Amino acid sequence: MPLTPLSTARQAALDAIAPAAPERVSLLDAHGRFLAAAVTASRSLPGCDTSAMDGWAVRAEETRGANRDHPARLRVVDTVYAGALPSRVLQPGEAARIFTGAPLPSGADAIVRQEAARAHDDGAHVDVFITVTPGHDIVRAGEEVVTGTPLLAPGQPVNAAVLGVLASQGETTAWVRPAPRVAVLATGDELVPPGQPALPHQVYESNLLLVAALAREAGADVRHLTRARDDAAELRDTLARLASQVDVLVTTGGASVGDKDHVKRVLTALGARFVVDGVALKPGKPVAVARLGDTTVVVLPGNPGAATVAFDQLARPLLLKRQGVLETRRRVRARLSAPRHKQAGLTYLITTTLEARDDAAPVARLRVQGAGQILQNVQGEGWAVLPPGRADFAEGDVVDVELFHGAAYAPADGASA
Repeated sequence: MPLTPLSTARQAALDAIAPAAPERVSLLDAHGRFLAAAVTASRSLPGCDTSAMDGWAVRAEETRGANRDHPARLRVVDTVYAGALPSRVLQPGEAARIFTGAPLPSGADAIVRQEAARAHDDGAHVDVFITVTPGHDIVRAGEEVVTGTPLLAPGQPVNAAVLGVLASQGETTAWVRPAPRVAVLATGDELVPPGQPALPHQVYESNLLLVAALAREAGADVRHLTRARDDAAELRDTLARLASQVDVLVTTGGASVGDKDHVKRVLTALGARFVVDGVALKPGKPVAVARLGDTTVVVLPGNPGAATVAFDQLARPLLLKRQGVLETRRRVRARLSAPRHKQAGLTYLITTTLEARDDAAPVARLRVQGAGQILQNVQGEGWAVLPPGRADFAEGDVVDVELFHGAAYAPADGASA
């Protein structure tokens, strides 16, 4: 069976899932999710002219020419705190003690910082030592945002800053997409759970935690972590049980064509319809995506390095689409630090670190990478993308590096509430 090009496989994976219906949740519960509806400012920020500093509210014209030798003496007639209203309109020759965030009294048009003035001991007068102009140290109404201004778009990740914006508008809830319910199943007779004794020919099972963490980083709600032996009957029962409880089931191991690689055969027997079965990708070639009833199943290779790449390229996009968004990773052009040979016809994704250069493109240092290796990803900055159309790359050749951080998100088609 011919391998599917990576871009075609990714689109097929996206087509295998639809955005979940939006739900309204409390702001704290919205943290880490994606907005499902646009947010428009319902009030201006600030709502009125306020003081940017602790000091005195004054009429600017009455400070003209003031200095330490010849201060402007004003009568203090009010004290205004944040959250309180001024008690009177300032008249000529008057000032009001004012604090940061407090509303500006009518009649005042400037703020004198407290260090530029001195209050008399009786508190009834203040000497101003500087000249200020109208508007000095005043935050105008609507300076940050005006009522009716679009604030946040559908697909916006809800982080702490977004929660702060929503709360500043008086919101207590937000429309978001629910987190996809995910189960992770690791298969293999050679696997031993961490914490138990392992013989040299056995392997500590790391994919459960690895894939579960990758799923959480993609916004998923991981409900089940399960292990299974390379036994077709056990796999059938386990796959059927897990698939009935989640939106997305991710398996690792048993994805190839060996005698004990049962996962794809068992899924077929259960009635799964494969939309991807083998991708022109290294590492990660055996990855597959199927629909089993209402559940999307992603079949990952068992080697951790291959599982990481395959998850990143196929499982992550479909988990994000379930949340109503499409992700676009930032790419940079970089020069290879060393020559590299690859198999023609496959897209290679190689963990890379970047070294900045002032006079040219950054240098991409390809990490030692194999399907069974994962340590190289700990400090990686992105994937160096070696395209399928050629086999040999020379030192200094320029390639794309797909960065792990700095992605942008946009609503998936039809995903806006």
